[in-house]
Formats: sequence, structure tokens, C-alpha cells
Amino acid sequence: MTLTTAQLTGLTVAFGVVALVALALAVGSHLRLSRMRRRFAVLWAGGETDVATLAAGQERRLVALAEQVETVRDDVHGVRRDLRQSLRNVAVVRYDAFGDMGGRLSFSCAVVDDEGDGLVISSIHARGESRTYAKGIVGGSSEITLTPEEQEALSAARGGPVRSTTRTTAPTTARERR
Repeated sequence: MTLTTAQLTGLTVAFGVVALVALALAVGSHLRLSRMRRRFAVLWAGGETDVATLAAGQERRLVALAEQVETVRDDVHGVRRDLRQSLRNVAVVRYDAFGDMGGRLSFSCAVVDDEGDGLVISSIHARGESRTYAKGIVGGSSEITLTPEEQEALSAARGGPVRSTTRTTAPTTARERR
């Protein structure tokens, strides 16, 4: 089989076109590969790690991160529990314990946690002396009878309604209830 010059020229041109298309495809593929490598260079250790090693490293990091998140979650739950038990709810009621004294020098102060456990401290100021009393509070109540002012302070510390804080009581009678 012999080919004519025209046929050889046609074949040469066709092979040349095929070679140019192959060269263009190779250059395009190389450029896309270079762009991909640049994009993933941040993830890969200098581009010298294969994808499987990279994925395994990322898996280890994710597991460690999940463990840290669980530890932080446990810590937050512990802090919330401790916060509920802290004596952070405070209210003070000032009043005049005796009719002949002014200035609201007597007071009752309630300090309780979120469960209503804590104490009420009262200081009764008279002309010649001051007396201070402390009463334990468990679950929002006390085994010892609370005065109206102490009950008001306890109610206010637990988030209840607050009544007028000015009281005047005669020394021979119980404190007024309003």
C-alpha cells in the first residue's frame, strides 16, 4: 500500500492536530492540578503528604476536639451546679425596731442559694445596745420562727414580692404586719 503525497500531507496535518489537542489537554490538566495543589497546600504538610495520611490526621484532630468539647461540657455542668449552691441571692430590709428610735438602724439580711438554703442575719439596734441574731434557712424556711422583717428579706432574696421596708414597732408589742 502506497500513499500519495496528498494523503501523506493530510495524515500529517491530522496527526499534528491530534498532537496539538493532546498538548492543549495536557497543559490544561497540568494547570488545574497546579491550582488544586496550591489550594490544598494549607492542608497538606508542604504538599508531601498523601490524602489518606491527611484524612487520618484530621480524624485524630476531630476525635481530640470532641473529647475537649465533652470535657468543657462537663466543666460547665459542674459550674452551674456550684452556682446554684452558692449564696448569691441577697436582700436587706431596714426598719425601726423601736418607736422612739429613728433612722432605720435595725436590719434583716437574707443570704440564700437557688434552693433556698442559707441564713438570715438580723441586727436590732436600741439606744443602749445592739443585738445580732442568725437563723439558718433550709428549703426556704427555718426551724426558728422568723420575724415579719426576716420573712420579707427571705422572700425578697428568693425573688418574691418586696413590701415597704420602713417599719416602726413599739418595744412592748410584736412587729407590725403590713
